Amino acid sequence: MLLFDSHLDLGLNAVDWNRDLRMDVHDIRVQEANCGMTDLGRQTGTVSLPELRKAEIGICVATVLGRIEQAVNHSFGYSTPHACYAIAQAHLAYYKAMERDKLMRMIRTKSELAAHVAQYQANPAGTPLGYILSMECGDPILDSENIHDWHAQGLRAIGITHYGTNRYGGGTRSEVGLTVEAVPLLKNIEKLGIALDLTHLSDRSFNQVRDTFGGRVLASHQNARKFCDWQRQFSDDQIRFVLERDGVIGIAFDAIMLQPGWVRSVTKPIVTMERAADNIDHICQLAGNAKHVGIGSDLDGGYGFEQTPADLNTIADLQKIPGILERRGYRPPDIAGILHGNWLRFFGEVLPTK
Repeated sequence: MLLFDSHLDLGLNAVDWNRDLRMDVHDIRVQEANCGMTDLGRQTGTVSLPELRKAEIGICVATVLGRIEQAVNHSFGYSTPHACYAIAQAHLAYYKAMERDKLMRMIRTKSELAAHVAQYQANPAGTPLGYILSMECGDPILDSENIHDWHAQGLRAIGITHYGTNRYGGGTRSEVGLTVEAVPLLKNIEKLGIALDLTHLSDRSFNQVRDTFGGRVLASHQNARKFCDWQRQFSDDQIRFVLERDGVIGIAFDAIMLQPGWVRSVTKPIVTMERAADNIDHICQLAGNAKHVGIGSDLDGGYGFEQTPADLNTIADLQKIPGILERRGYRPPDIAGILHGNWLRFFGEVLPTK
């Protein structure tokens, strides 16, 4: 079944992690083992283009990502907005290079979305991976006017914060609100019709966005605090806000968002993909229907299968989801909606006509 994944950091993997995503994912693991790469996430990667094809992921939201870190010796991040801009542009350049080889295809408009889906359904093996461009963390936005340049380059969704605080507000593991610089940026995001990704907002920033932002919202890779009670997940009230604004929430498969008490590099995965299904079901129960939840795997977000559900080895295992949901009593139309239809509807409404 066609799967729409609303959060893949493909540029990060290809550029920052120096992976050839044209390779089989198991060959990438062997390559990293032969090179003696032992950092977390090495030798255990779950995503490559061939693996996405096995997963029947014909379309995704692909990110550009650059985050400011004050410590210059930090293993992730950059010290200036200019460097963040440069790395985000490098991610975009990677996607453009993949488009040149007909391996990926940027989707900017409603008509391009419809045409891509029609082609994929007619010829999955011969269709490039479709992607909608998103930015995770607003640090590559040099100022509020710079968002116009990014929009012209195809940006159609953005989350303005990530981990910690940045120039636009508080993110995960912080309780800082929005900054003064966020106000004109959010106004321009709304004016341009770019969808605002609420993932990685601190609770305080979330509340301020809720009170001030009038555009379309989504949560690309976000689980429920009910099952993993710390700030990275949404409370039921936050979930209800996304539902009220006709948004969609993509369920992530990072164990830190599924297994209570998870400690990176210490804890072993115990939860299975059933816990992800618990999150799907919880959102459906709050909504009273299955129209506002999808898949936002984040399976290439700087970790590998050491930090995924115990029964997930590669992204192709996402095709276990239909069976899990069927056993829980979900009907085929609702399963199709969760796998792809809800995101297709959302972006079919959000993307510009031309």
